[in-house]
Amino acid sequence: DRISVNGNPVYFRRFLYLMMNKPAGVLSASRDAHARTVLDLLPPELRKRALSPVGRLDKDSEGLLLFTNDGDLMQRLIHPKFEVSKLYRVTVQGDWRRGIPQLQTMDTLEGESIAPAQVELDRETGESAVLLITIHQGKNRQIRRMCRQAGLTVTRLERIAEHGIYLADLPCGKWRALTENEVKTLKGSDEL
Repeated sequence: DRISVNGNPVYFRRFLYLMMNKPAGVLSASRDAHARTVLDLLPPELRKRALSPVGRLDKDSEGLLLFTNDGDLMQRLIHPKFEVSKLYRVTVQGDWRRGIPQLQTMDTLEGESIAPAQVELDRETGESAVLLITIHQGKNRQIRRMCRQAGLTVTRLERIAEHGIYLADLPCGKWRALTENEVKTLKGSDEL
């Protein structure tokens, strides 16, 4: 069937919702003339669908990155007032026993107010530790800056969940469509 109004065809836009396990070294940008971006990892037919990454992960970080062409949902997921939770697995070096309490109580970052983070030890590996850090903001390189302020050096940073959606076992550099239940989780939460 063709639908038109006053002789002009009407097209229905189908929203898409994807997740990717972003590898380190790839930009979370829609395009960049000098570097590979996350959209370059998607097949050409999806790149034509006006998909955009929801938020960003810095070039050195990896893990869960959501994509959609649903502008309303994207705005709700990235706007600070909705306090969408993001869970990271962060490998650090330094005095993490002293650093964890500092991270848990940190309310300013380089002179700027920040919301408290939830921080717990996942495991220790010699002189390194793996922390699970949940934040509700997305300030530029926030976790790396927080760790530096607490005297820790980040050696690996992976986002493993966002707003109840988990990366699980999706291989690095791969993507998949969100399930219907995952989309409902993103759209139907009380937080949004």
